[in-house]
Amino acid sequence: MSGPGLKHAESHAAIHEAALNEARELNEILAKLLEHNDLEKALEIAYVTVEHWETRTLRHAEAEEKGLYRELEEENPELRDSIIALKRDHDTLRYLVKRIKDTLDTDGITKTVLEQFYSLVHVDEYHNLEEERILPHH
Repeated sequence: MSGPGLKHAESHAAIHEAALNEARELNEILAKLLEHNDLEKALEIAYVTVEHWETRTLRHAEAEEKGLYRELEEENPELRDSIIALKRDHDTLRYLVKRIKDTLDTDGITKTVLEQFYSLVHVDEYHNLEEERILPHH
């Protein structure tokens, strides 16, 4: 069973927006550190950003998959294709976070990592729009 916040479109949108705003801010900090060639601090912020994605967005995604998506599909079987697409978005986010972690662990901080963090934001923005489109509005 999903919590009431997940099922209500407006509060769900607020959860998404807060996490995305934090991710955008972390990306800005990381970009500035890379611009100033402060690689030690940039690496630290990159790991903080990975942790942000894991604890905020991916944990939220897991909760959606275990509760909200199942409930929505049971209530509206015609949403099945949309829910499959939303789960695929989650898989894409997980894939990017894993690639970033692997790169950080092997090569350290690179411009590619920053580009992947930007990609995470773009994928998540689109995902959130699609998800909010199918959520009930009360």
